[in-house]
Amino acid sequence: MNVRLRLASEADQNDVGVLHHRSRAAAYAHLLPADAFTSRGHEALGEWWAERFRWERETHRMTLAEDDGELVGFTYVGPSETEGAVELYAIHVAPERVGTGVGRTLMIDALAGLAEAGGDRAVLWVLEDNVVARTFYENGGWVPDGGSRVGPINGRSLPQLRYAHPL
Repeated sequence: MNVRLRLASEADQNDVGVLHHRSRAAAYAHLLPADAFTSRGHEALGEWWAERFRWERETHRMTLAEDDGELVGFTYVGPSETEGAVELYAIHVAPERVGTGVGRTLMIDALAGLAEAGGDRAVLWVLEDNVVARTFYENGGWVPDGGSRVGPINGRSLPQLRYAHPL
């Protein structure tokens, strides 16, 4: 495995949508019914990321992980609504690459980027019942900070917890 990180461009957003859809479907399969993933497919996620990238590219950073030119993961970081914090909005890895170190590489890079962006701490939101993701974040030094919310995931409202990491 020869993973290389690079900043995303507008031209990458369709591929990001495909990977995001695959990652979500695998990671949330035990949390959502299968039909929840058909209503918002990879095309819709690609369009969503393209629009978000156009509006936020000056204030947010998307980093791609590639292995021999194949997109295997990405992160998205930027300012947060949480006072004094910056946020890791997304970290997704191709399902077949989970557990190979791609996520850890992306996490280390994201924390460095978040430290450069400012703020006392970084925050992220994770589904309360996503034990695999919570364990991944906790192994990376993130801790629940008491924040919680209910947010939409593929048209379903699910409880989420806020995690924090000092910068």
